[in-house]
Amino acid sequence: MRRPVTPSDRPDRGMTLIEIVIAIAILSIGLIAALRSYDQAHRSIGGQIDRVLARQVALNRAAELRLLGRDGARALPSDLRLGPHRWQITMDEAQTRAGLIRISIGVAADGVAGAHVVTHVPGRDGP
Repeated sequence: MRRPVTPSDRPDRGMTLIEIVIAIAILSIGLIAALRSYDQAHRSIGGQIDRVLARQVALNRAAELRLLGRDGARALPSDLRLGPHRWQITMDEAQTRAGLIRISIGVAADGVAGAHVVTHVPGRDGP
């Protein structure tokens, strides 16, 4: 006599279609999240190059101020090309109570991030 076949007697046939669809949906959501994260990191790193160039221009101008003095540095051009950009350099001076001159150097170019550096020089040029 044959006994009746029950669901527990059937061999496993693999995954059902609904299980595959759910697995693909979960993987798709994870992949989209990873791609967005990568894109955001790429944008952030891409802007760093311009900031580094701007900061280098500002640091160079601060070094020129210390080497040439205020009068010598005033003769330097107010715009400079470094990398793919033409940088505009602005300098604001203020007297400190200690007799030094505080010079705030701002560097900017069209459409990119700039930089700001502060340096101090003696109140008068020369001995």
